[in-house]
Amino acid sequence: MTSQQQEHYQVEQLITLFNQVFSSRYQTLLVRGDDEPIYLPADEEHAHHRIVFAHGYFASALHEISHWCIAGVRRRLLEDYGYWYMPDGRDDSAQEAFEAAEIAPQAVEKSLTLACARHFNVSIDNLEGSADVDRDAFAAKVEARRQRYLNEGLPVRAEAFRRALKGLFIEGQSPEQAGHCAGDWLDQHAQTS
Repeated sequence: MTSQQQEHYQVEQLITLFNQVFSSRYQTLLVRGDDEPIYLPADEEHAHHRIVFAHGYFASALHEISHWCIAGVRRRLLEDYGYWYMPDGRDDSAQEAFEAAEIAPQAVEKSLTLACARHFNVSIDNLEGSADVDRDAFAAKVEARRQRYLNEGLPVRAEAFRRALKGLFIEGQSPEQAGHCAGDWLDQHAQTS
């Protein structure tokens, strides 16, 4: 199997796993997209909320899942959780605001990525901007937040999915086994997350 085929297979496993754990519990599906990522709440045409990740990329899926894991009930009823995305080309103050908003989701994303036995890279997402970007400083803030999550616990949906990913990608469980175990854990620990 080529690396491209392996990546495609793992993305399919990721989709299956997410949907098994969350589709019936949170009426949310993970969907491979062809363009930019977006979160779409359920509507008249779609019974489920949809986390659409960019271009079928594994890392994009984990990043978008991380935002979903942090979003509260009301935010999950809004397109893109009610946030406005400032595109590439940010100045210093806009980049600072972007990074402040991205520390928590990228800390969750790093936890999920490590549970897949993959390497994590922070995203500063400002290749064409005028801002001075200190990638190492941002990476340190993300890691500090991840350490805080290790001490205090991840948000419950993030922890459930971290367990599922670890089961699948590190422990060698099938997506069904990993999803079932994570779902059982979630059912015991979820309140109204």
